[in-house]
Amino acid sequence: MVAFPHCATIEKDNLILLYLLGITTYRFCGLWVSISVREETMTATCDAVLKANTQYAANFGDKGKLAMPPARRFAILTCMDARLDPAKYAGLVEGDAHVIRNAGGRASDDAIRSLVISHKLLATNEWFVIHHTDCGMLTFTNEVMSDLLDDNLETAGFDGKKWSNPKHGGGNVCGHFINWHTISDLPKSVVEDVKRIRTHPLVPGYIPIYGFIYDCATGRINEVKEASAAGRPTA
Repeated sequence: MVAFPHCATIEKDNLILLYLLGITTYRFCGLWVSISVREETMTATCDAVLKANTQYAANFGDKGKLAMPPARRFAILTCMDARLDPAKYAGLVEGDAHVIRNAGGRASDDAIRSLVISHKLLATNEWFVIHHTDCGMLTFTNEVMSDLLDDNLETAGFDGKKWSNPKHGGGNVCGHFINWHTISDLPKSVVEDVKRIRTHPLVPGYIPIYGFIYDCATGRINEVKEASAAGRPTA
């Protein structure tokens, strides 16, 4: 930023206009002032994503003609973990199914919102709740997450046993007012989420809801029978 004399205020848009016109220095209040505009550049990650998308679009074929409703009429609620690829472990291609993801694959209000839309407007009639082994949501509690954020907002470190902030200061208390939907027992969490969806007043009783755990070591999904039993149709 350029520090200007107190005799006037310079609007940011005017500075940018001067810069675009090729005017990088000018006299203001008796002083020569230089204009410096920071040019944003793409990160290597963003550049790689755009290149990959160019290749994908080049071979897009007839996918632009796919219908909005999923062809196989089912939805999956699962975790955002990067090791999970629902398209591969469930045999999906574009247009097959809805995949709803969040931290832990939890049946949060927003996840249920998506599932209700998925059925009501887009005709899915079977739902899967799929959690997974070695989930990060098993490594902390609501209190731990809230305290970390209260202390500092930058990425925390994990030593295999506990999380800690490498820096301190600049945090915010708002984390204490969020339910982070952490997990202490993996099968139990699947049962809880299936039951929460099953008993929700906006979920029709005729939709079957299945509960599974994806094994990160083998790639297999293993049924949580208690969860699937809780998700049986009631109408």
